[in-house]
Amino acid sequence: MNESLVDRRTILAGLLVSAATLSVSGRIARAQSDPLPSWNEGRAKKSILDFVSAVTREGTPDFVPAPERIATFDNDGTLWCEQPMYVQLAFALDRVKALAGQHPEWKRKQPFRAVLDNDMAALAKAGEKGLVELVMATHAGMTTAEFAQIAGDWIASARHPKFNRPYTDLVYQPMLELLACLRANGFKTFIVSGGGIEFMRPWSERVYGIPPEQVVGSSIKTKFEIDKGKPTLIRLPAIDLVDDGPGKPVGINSHIGRRPIAAFGNSDGDFQMLQWATQSSGKRFGLIVHHTDAEREYAYDRKSSFGKLDKALDAASANGWIVVSMKDDWKRMFRFE
Repeated sequence: MNESLVDRRTILAGLLVSAATLSVSGRIARAQSDPLPSWNEGRAKKSILDFVSAVTREGTPDFVPAPERIATFDNDGTLWCEQPMYVQLAFALDRVKALAGQHPEWKRKQPFRAVLDNDMAALAKAGEKGLVELVMATHAGMTTAEFAQIAGDWIASARHPKFNRPYTDLVYQPMLELLACLRANGFKTFIVSGGGIEFMRPWSERVYGIPPEQVVGSSIKTKFEIDKGKPTLIRLPAIDLVDDGPGKPVGINSHIGRRPIAAFGNSDGDFQMLQWATQSSGKRFGLIVHHTDAEREYAYDRKSSFGKLDKALDAASANGWIVVSMKDDWKRMFRFE
């Protein structure tokens, strides 16, 4: 065979191998450079990345200095699963059952009787007043350290009734990526939740990378005491702050001291937080997680008892808030998948 022909074939084969290698390497590099790999390409993902790019590009009108890059996230239904009931409500119900032996009167008294009888209809009739009574009975009368231990032990052992996995497995992978993306670009990320601040703090850093000092939530009053020569904080059966609805901007102002430039929620309880974050000067961003995936999780909005999304959904377009369809915009749902 002609020697020059062999050389040309050898060179051509080498070029083809090199091209294939470069192609694979390019795909790997692109995958590694994508900060939101669990998000489908589309308006939602593009809007997030465009916003992050705009506020971090120095020398442009939309640039925001790093100390002012504050992003607030609701927890229930935004960062983890909130159906078939709020996780902290499940905790309170379990606490009632665990403490029932010390309170024989609960067998005759509502809403405790409803919990012990597993009568969810009767519990629903008790309304918000009944739920507050349950929380006061199960969350107060102990030190903050004791409560943190109880909450931490429960979250480590409890299982979701549908998925039979720890609740902390049911955090949304796309939102974990979003948190990481924001932090990589100089944002400080906060949880701002209607859930109890001291219920979330024992595990928020391990699960979300959000330290306890960056958790804002509902709280009960506490008092300082010296117990057996040691300083302690005692949890009292009295509400301090309900960090939901109009309480969220109040909690943000009290705990953070800066107005967020981005807010993420999933329900009408986040409506005022979204308003507070986005209705101001400068580049702003609001996002609503819409539960549209009954197969992989749950589908609900306007008529749900937990995480009702009605008023905020109607207001999203006029306010420029991005509505994320879990079914259409997320390739992957949970962290454990």
